[in-house]
Amino acid sequence: MNLSLTWADARNYVIALVIFLAIDMVWLTVIAKNLYAQHLGYLMAPKAKLLAALIFYLLFVLGLQFFVLNPALAAGSWKMALFAGMFFGLVTYATYDLTNLATVKDWPVLITALDLIWGSFVSGMTAFLSFLVIRRFF
Repeated sequence: MNLSLTWADARNYVIALVIFLAIDMVWLTVIAKNLYAQHLGYLMAPKAKLLAALIFYLLFVLGLQFFVLNPALAAGSWKMALFAGMFFGLVTYATYDLTNLATVKDWPVLITALDLIWGSFVSGMTAFLSFLVIRRFF
């Protein structure tokens, strides 16, 4: 396994990060905002901790690139990007949501189910769209 970084790796990371942020911001600001407030309002901080969110985004996309996007690019397979991305999203979002379901009093099953679907979708689409952009333009 080659762990050396190249300009192409950095470029691909930025592409995936921008795509992930764009898709996730639509989810957070338009779709899930009221849903989370309704079901998790008792747990929500009055103001988001932006540093923690930034660290999540940076690490998540790095994992997506390392475990999904790079192998899909090496294989030349958009299907690998899409489906491995969906599986990566399912596993990573399940880690958070199923742990909360197991340990947080009154954690809503609906939120867990929606987050697992969302994590699969956003990760799969990010890997797929990143793959297409990178293959098409670089």
